[in-house]
Amino acid sequence: MDVILLERVAKLGQMGEVVKVKEGYARNFLLPQGKALRANDENMKRFETEKAQLEARNLETRKEAEALATKLDGEAFVIIRSASDGGALYGSVTPRDAAEAATAEGYSIDRKQVVLSPIKELGLHEVTVVLHPEVEVTIKLNVARSPEEAELQASGKSIQELAAEEEAAAEFEIAELFDDLGSAGSDDYDDPRDARPEEASEEERD
Repeated sequence: MDVILLERVAKLGQMGEVVKVKEGYARNFLLPQGKALRANDENMKRFETEKAQLEARNLETRKEAEALATKLDGEAFVIIRSASDGGALYGSVTPRDAAEAATAEGYSIDRKQVVLSPIKELGLHEVTVVLHPEVEVTIKLNVARSPEEAELQASGKSIQELAAEEEAAAEFEIAELFDDLGSAGSDDYDDPRDARPEEASEEERD
């Protein structure tokens, strides 16, 4: 199906271009989202009539997006999830979760603007947010089991390193416990070789 683009669409073209797309893509996305019109004489005339208005609206929304981009680009958002010791999530993090995390921090983002395959592991994940057809930013999602773990991940430690540290700490505590038990046992035992005979009385020496 041939369509007239009413705005820039990634990997398709710029506003005003006539491009060929799959019918399902046009019916399910481009046309209902107001991103394109069917390419015919009537719609071409309609586009030419509304072109100036569309360009003005596009410019305005792009400026708004650019203003938000300066604040949002590079920001990190913490998402707390349950996960296994190996870091696999019980569930996944979706575009909706990313949008809600950013919105909770004061940024107005819709889940449809988030380009994200479901995240299924703990860690730091870079995510693209399309604020406008011509404006994209990258944010980070810090997916962790607790705020404390998120802080450690933000400092550059991976979930594998954290798990190794926890295991080493546990082994150290166990070793210290056995050392303490061993020390306590030796204190309770009196070696007869350490016993010294009492000094003989003066009468015994005589």
